[in-house]
Amino acid sequence: MADTSYQSGYETAKALDDAYVMRTYGRLPVEFVSGEGATLTDSTGKTYIDCLGGIGSVSMGHRSPAVAAALHEQADRVWQVGNYYHVENRGELARDLSGLLSSVCDEEGHVVGSTGSRWKTFFANSGAEANEGAIKVARRWGERRLGGASGILTAKKSFHGRTLATLAATGQDVFHTSFLPMPAGFASVPLNDADTLAAALDNPPASCGPVCAVMLECVQGEGGVWPADGDYLRFVSAECESRKILLIVDEVQTGFFRCGAPFCYQLAGIEPDVVSLAKGIAGGFPMGAVAAKAGVADLMGPGDHGSTFGGNALAAAVGRATVEALVSQGVGEHVIACGARLRRHLEALPHVTEVRGRGLLLGAQLDVPVAAEVVDKGLEAGLVLNHIGDSILRFLPPLVITEGQADEVADRLAALLA
Repeated sequence: MADTSYQSGYETAKALDDAYVMRTYGRLPVEFVSGEGATLTDSTGKTYIDCLGGIGSVSMGHRSPAVAAALHEQADRVWQVGNYYHVENRGELARDLSGLLSSVCDEEGHVVGSTGSRWKTFFANSGAEANEGAIKVARRWGERRLGGASGILTAKKSFHGRTLATLAATGQDVFHTSFLPMPAGFASVPLNDADTLAAALDNPPASCGPVCAVMLECVQGEGGVWPADGDYLRFVSAECESRKILLIVDEVQTGFFRCGAPFCYQLAGIEPDVVSLAKGIAGGFPMGAVAAKAGVADLMGPGDHGSTFGGNALAAAVGRATVEALVSQGVGEHVIACGARLRRHLEALPHVTEVRGRGLLLGAQLDVPVAAEVVDKGLEAGLVLNHIGDSILRFLPPLVITEGQADEVADRLAALLA
């Protein structure tokens, strides 16, 4: 029988969470009940500028008209029938993704052409599932093209998810504690160290074995907002091509114009073989995907992978609406300009020694260990902030945040840090 002794509001939400929800998150003392664009409103009516954007997923902003309209329209028709059948919007979304993934961009992220590649997509529900799919695609490639090679090299400080396989791929031992043994077949090397990567490809670590793929983030978001150098990405791409192993790029956090370009790897002028996607793909609606070039994707057949809810009618409609709105409204161009503006503001703040990242994925390095305190006090100042460790503030606002809001964020932060 349901417990009905609670009243509405923040205290109710906290009490119910404490009583009935696993404590896998350290929640901040606020309950958000509505939002619009880059603004959130809590249960008391207080408003905030959102600098976290649903952990980078609310790409078109809260209550986006285009996304909401697609969701409402599809909700009145059909939600879920399963992947044994065709549904509207799924193929159209996959076609749109193929076009975006093939974009050619300049160093700032402006789209200047297309490679003409054709990509095929498997739809999932989250970033971890997308990376699980990418791992399976890579191992199928190793089985069919490389004599059974199954090892995957990743980067130190990387983060690829919290399932056991994606934890094993994650190059941070702190996430492995208490969950050993990790699945075999993974090893990590320092990011931006070409010599060490080449040596590991020549003589794979015992924990990895013969390599079928290299898996990288172009910006390590959860690891502290550490960018991969363009020269390094080009080196890795060339090494993978010459050795006939796959290059997997994890664009879960960096994709869908978060870094200005449609996908962050395009800033380095490379094109990987497999790309994992999630977060911004559906404007905050739960969705993930793994895309592979057609020649790689065609190695997967019926029964090799699956998902009950992946690519369901609701997700397909919302994902298609989000991607088409991102393109039609020129969000990438806005991200390039607004991201540069926010970066300049952050670089001028007291106690900020470095600003890393691309576009609207930025990390501000502090010279004092007060990041958690700043996040707490940020709520009092009407800012939704995020920290990594005790000295890094991470910024992942909705991509539609205005330049005026970016200015206001900087002003409020300056007061907090002073």
